[in-house]
Amino acid sequence: MMKGKLSKREQRERRHRRIKAKVFGTGDMPRLSVYRSNKFIYGQLVDDRSGKTIMAVSDIKLDTGTKKGKLEKARIVGAMLGKMAVDKKIKKIVFDRGGFIYTGRVKALAEGAREAGLQF
Repeated sequence: MMKGKLSKREQRERRHRRIKAKVFGTGDMPRLSVYRSNKFIYGQLVDDRSGKTIMAVSDIKLDTGTKKGKLEKARIVGAMLGKMAVDKKIKKIVFDRGGFIYTGRVKALAEGAREAGLQF
């Protein structure tokens, strides 16, 4: 690797640090943190004041019955997270895309959460 060039992972980590400096979740308005690996997608609601995760959902154990693509699974994870949050009387959140570009699976998760009733 050339001197001065950053790997994709280092670029994402820098973006994530920049985003986290601005995005802060509270108890009544938690942060929806998204992590996307090559195989799975994870979403969790975090209260940054107390440093606790309120709830977390991933598509690792997601049993869709039929074979679905990663994009559809991401939308389902977002909808599940949104439904759980609305059940706990959480309506508003702040979105933390984790340094990932807002497209594809990250966007699908966000849209699934919006469809379930979350506002951000």
